[in-house]
Amino acid sequence: MDSKQAISTLNFVAGKWENAESGEIRRFNPANLHELVATAPDSSARTAARAIEGVTRAADGWRSLTAPERGKIVLRAARILETRKEEVAQLITWEQGKVIAESRAEVTRAINIMEYAAGMGRRLGGSTLPSEADGVFAYTTRLPIGTVALISPWNFPVAIPCWKIAPAFVCGCPIVLKPSPFTPACATRIVEIFLEAGVPPEAISLVHGGPAVGEQLVDHPMVAGISFTGSTKVGTGIHASAARRLAKTQLEMGGKNPQVVLRDADIDQAVEGCIVGALDVSGQRCTCTSRVIVEEAVADAFTARFVARMAAIRVGPGHLAEVDMGPLVDRTRAEQVAAFVDRARGDGANVLVGGAPPAGLEQGCFYAPTVIDNIDPRLEIAREEVFGPVVGVIRVNDFQQALQVANSVDYGLSASIYTRDIARIFSFVQRIEAGMIHVNRPTLGGYSHFPFGGLKHSSHGPREIGDDTIGFYTGLRSVYINHE
Repeated sequence: MDSKQAISTLNFVAGKWENAESGEIRRFNPANLHELVATAPDSSARTAARAIEGVTRAADGWRSLTAPERGKIVLRAARILETRKEEVAQLITWEQGKVIAESRAEVTRAINIMEYAAGMGRRLGGSTLPSEADGVFAYTTRLPIGTVALISPWNFPVAIPCWKIAPAFVCGCPIVLKPSPFTPACATRIVEIFLEAGVPPEAISLVHGGPAVGEQLVDHPMVAGISFTGSTKVGTGIHASAARRLAKTQLEMGGKNPQVVLRDADIDQAVEGCIVGALDVSGQRCTCTSRVIVEEAVADAFTARFVARMAAIRVGPGHLAEVDMGPLVDRTRAEQVAAFVDRARGDGANVLVGGAPPAGLEQGCFYAPTVIDNIDPRLEIAREEVFGPVVGVIRVNDFQQALQVANSVDYGLSASIYTRDIARIFSFVQRIEAGMIHVNRPTLGGYSHFPFGGLKHSSHGPREIGDDTIGFYTGLRSVYINHE
């Protein structure tokens, strides 16, 4: 950001911007904790309830817009965001901390997903099916489920709100967005863009805050569905609470994603894939590579090259062009990552590089890229999500053992394999327990028209992104018309 003046954000409730009754969230630059980035209302449950009730009661009015018309509004929002790409990217880096190249890529992804979601307005039909009886015309049609609570995380503070808001609005659902307290300015900018594009003020609310807001969004009887992205622990709690009143949930949660490297792999390609997969957003991404499962025959060669590349990563403030990896999101996250590594050391694991905050960056929330070798697959560091720039190397004897280890955790989000063997590629695709599978490429990424999500404890409900998300925001009706 050119200007370092702190941003004061507001709630958007009942069609107007307003402050909270009391309380304030203060967000500091994770690369420099002395620099205030934004303030936001620390809202109450009462404010969240007003937001829910406001968009719910006003829904019949703006739903007179047809689905294609709503799609055109989302497309206008994408175009507005495109004209402000650099401004928004700089804001992401200042508030969230990721390096500027990653921030620009995030904005591009948001635009692409919004473009695709805009077209959903012309794809919201059902099916015409054969009738079992003469003189009856039978078909299915979709309708919005009602008010949805969109609870978004801090690691993609622009893209994830966009890929929730866009399909929700196109499908005709009233929206209440609760962003992470770590990224209030990014969320506010996105809501401003949707409003500028023509989303009716009564169709959307923005409520900043902490657990009191989240609990109200989950428990309020007018909320028909909750779309949540965050930790598995929080997501399962949301699902349990929502289930008591049969509200729908769409949950994207944790990952412990493996990259399998077989003996016939291109080792240099595998190393570069793991660098990309492990360090994007400083390892704070649910699809990041956190386990490298390597056949023993090439484990020494792979590990030596991987450690050398990790040691060469330049860590620092994300706005600097020469920096490869930025800070963690806050001091608590950095401390939690350090605690994982310390416990791994206590369990006998061997830290080959990193394992501590880098020198000279004490003003921020930095942690060095870390490689831990020869990990027992049963250890915590091999099974639980660290959410930081930490990769464990697990050595195996063969492909069969690699598959067994890869599938041995509770998560099943993303997985990757590096090999030239086409038979093993297809065996991996068939047998790996993951919702997104990559071959000779990192565990990250995906296309803006493909569903995003995993298996086991990583996801629940209809996928986000792509047409499958329509199944969350709409309900299906069957219609039988006797015309004789």
